[in-house]
This record gives sequence, structure tokens and C-alpha cells, in this order.
Amino acid sequence: MNQEQYAEILRLAPAHGLDELFILSTCNRTEIYGFADQPSQLIHLLCTQTEGDEQTFTRLAYIKKGYDAAEHLFRVAAGLDSQILGDYEIVGQIKQAVKFSREHGFTGAFLDRLVNNVLQSSKAIKNQTALSGGTVSVSFAAVQYIREKVADISGKKILLLGVGKIGRNTCKNVVDYLGTRNITLVNRTEEKAASLANELQLAFAPLEQLAHHIEQADIILVATNAAEPTILKTHLEGKGEKIIIDLSIPYNVEKAARELPNVHLVSVDELSKLKDATLQKRQAEVPKAKAIIREHITEFMEWCEMRKHAPFLKAVKTKLQEIQHFPLYIQISPDIDATKATDTNKKIQRVINVMASKMRRQHQHGCHYIEAINEFLATGSD
Repeated sequence: MNQEQYAEILRLAPAHGLDELFILSTCNRTEIYGFADQPSQLIHLLCTQTEGDEQTFTRLAYIKKGYDAAEHLFRVAAGLDSQILGDYEIVGQIKQAVKFSREHGFTGAFLDRLVNNVLQSSKAIKNQTALSGGTVSVSFAAVQYIREKVADISGKKILLLGVGKIGRNTCKNVVDYLGTRNITLVNRTEEKAASLANELQLAFAPLEQLAHHIEQADIILVATNAAEPTILKTHLEGKGEKIIIDLSIPYNVEKAARELPNVHLVSVDELSKLKDATLQKRQAEVPKAKAIIREHITEFMEWCEMRKHAPFLKAVKTKLQEIQHFPLYIQISPDIDATKATDTNKKIQRVINVMASKMRRQHQHGCHYIEAINEFLATGSD
């Protein structure tokens, strides 16, 4: 989903009864988070900018509510829901998504508080665990795969199709970790391929020559965002042994290419399942990360519970402020100095704080209302 679609969704949101939401859209996920009476409000709004309809969304997507929805965002920000466990890049994407929503006036107290807790949790996990330890990402996993499968990389010709963020990262990892510059870059916008090629001292070619370079390549890395496959079975038939790594979502190598005996095709999902030593170490850190998430999500849910009580607490505070001016209160508190309003207000706030704490623990209203008044009267001018 691009920025124009995101902006249009926010423009339409009020008509759907929505005023707090944001959309997280990355190469492999599109999720809408918001506060709504019914999930259908968010689903219908999102589907105004998608090719699929609401029925398709309901059939294929997941819908989470309340605690489960909040917990999912915590897991996403921690990297627990990433294709590569512990991938920390998602945090920056969450920040950008929320910033865009905030700039358009679609964040409020609840959403800001939720995101703040989520980011605090993510930071704690990064600092207190090794969940993001080591160098593991989709692009690095591709390099690791090539290193395992190809004994001598020096004589191999590599074609990289697509120089967006994933393509650039993969290209730099190939150069840095495999020590080869026998790489040709092809991109829909040739100027971008030329720029990266000049930066890394590589070759580049126009998209019109793609078929020729597919034929010449031993290893093909695909990192495009085209809606339909860019590399077809016909491009590969009888063209020699090839390792193809498709890092694209949706896949940009035709599925039928797997049928060819000369092609070894690996998808981004298969890369994500590689069990190297780093990923195993990260897996061992998952329980620690989940414990930190529980701590922060509990804090958020308690805050939400107290927000429900806010109008009630405000009403009690107002009543206590009124009581201090009642003649009867003045009679039973002869030591009260009317000029010390600040001290009285501090006493009222202490009473309210105690009341709020008891309400959080015991989930009761009425008895604490009477108790707060009694406590205020009993403390006199202390």
C-alpha cells in the first residue's frame, strides 16, 4: 500500500465512524489497527483501497480484537511475527506508520499510549535479550544460502533483479560477505540500478535485456514488487543450471519454474525457515521476550481500565473540592485555613490516588465513593 492510498483511507475514515487508526504496510504484511465498535468498520475502510473485496479479506486475513489485537502489535514490534525471527526493522516501519497517521489527526490518547507501550516493550526486548542478536535478515539469509550451496563463488555470474530496499541490502551483503562483484543489476527504473552499480562498482543493464542476462546468470536474486511474475518458466527452459532466490512478496518467479530440472528455486518463506545457529539462539530468547511483552501489555491494560474510571474519579474530585467550602465541613474542621488551598488540593489528590488504586485492584465504584469522602473528612487539615 502506497502513501496515496494510506492518505485516502484516512480521508474516508470519519465516514466509517473511525477517528483513531494506523496502517502498517510492508513488503509482506498489510495490517490496519484502530479503535472501532465493530471490526467490519476497519475491514470495509481498508478494502476501499484494495483489489480484493471484504469477503476475500474475511476468508484470508486474521481479525483480532481487544487484548489479542494489542498483543499482536506487541509481538510484531518485538520481531516475533517477522519472517526472520527478531527482525528489528519492523520497529522503524511502525514508527513511520503511526507518524503518518498522527500528522493527519488520527491518533488519540489510547492509540498513542498503546504505541508508546509497544515501543518501550520492543526496546526492552532488544536491550535485555538476544532476540535480535547476530546478523540475520531475509537478505543475509539469502547470502548464507548461497554460501552453503556454492563452493566457489568467484566464477559465478549473479543477476540481481530489483534494487529497492531488500534488493539493495541483499546486493551489499553479497559484495561484503561473498566477496564478489560479478553482479549485474536490472531494475524497472534504470537510473536506480545505475546509481547502485556506480556506488558498488557493479554492472547494470536495462530491463529490455532481462532475458539475455537471465540466460547468462548462474545465480538469480529477485527482489521486485511487481504484482505478477517477472521471471517466467520460458525464460529458464534449457538455459543451464541456475539457483534462483525469490525474495519478493508476492513471488515474482513463476511457480511452474520449479518443474524445470535445471532450476533450484528458493522462496523467501523457505529462507525464513533455515535453522542456522543464529536463529536457534534467537529462538531460545523467545520466552524472555514474551515475559517482557506480558509486563508491558499488563501495564497498558491497567491504564485502559483506569481511563474507564476517569469520569468517575473526576466527579469525586469535584465533589471533594465542593465539600471543603460547605459550612458543616468548616465547623467540624476548625483548624482549616481557607488561605491554604494548595495544601487542601494536595490532600484531595492523595485521596483520589488511593481511591484509584483500590478501584484498580477491586473493580468497585460506589463503596469507594463513600470511603473517599469519609477519608477526606477524617483527615481534617492534616
